[in-house]
Amino acid sequence: MADQEVNRHFIEDLIGLPLTATWCEESVTTPGMTFCHTFYELDDGSALAFFQMSEPHDQEFLLGVTNRYNHIALNADVETQEAIHQRLLAEDYPHLIQDHGYVLSLYVTAPDGLELEIAVDPPNVAEIKEKRTADAHGELARWLSGDHRTNNDWRPETHSVTHYPAR
Repeated sequence: MADQEVNRHFIEDLIGLPLTATWCEESVTTPGMTFCHTFYELDDGSALAFFQMSEPHDQEFLLGVTNRYNHIALNADVETQEAIHQRLLAEDYPHLIQDHGYVLSLYVTAPDGLELEIAVDPPNVAEIKEKRTADAHGELARWLSGDHRTNNDWRPETHSVTHYPAR
């Protein structure tokens, strides 16, 4: 995402999907890389998710491609996510699971390159959603103004990212 605000205008104002969360974080897989992660909610609770990196050199690899940082996020229950995980394991299909604190995510890349996230909400999703919805626009403005501090108070102390098959 080259410009979160231009994207916000298109997705929220023109398409009509509400901005429901803005997460400002530091990458756990690339220390020092900071980003702004926005979610636009679909009627079923799923979301379109977009990233903008704080540094232009980090941003370049995102433009014009679909990858883990530009993906479709689909909401699921624990049983559905686990069934998908088991089917992927049975095929030895590469994927990863990451606990973000605010959601448990299974990421998998389709053969055509489309990145999918199968996301399971935590038990306290209502509390998290209320806070992020209330401050989504303010957090986006803060991050775009250059304040790249994280706002993820729910991320586990030990960053849990598990790759399958094991690397």
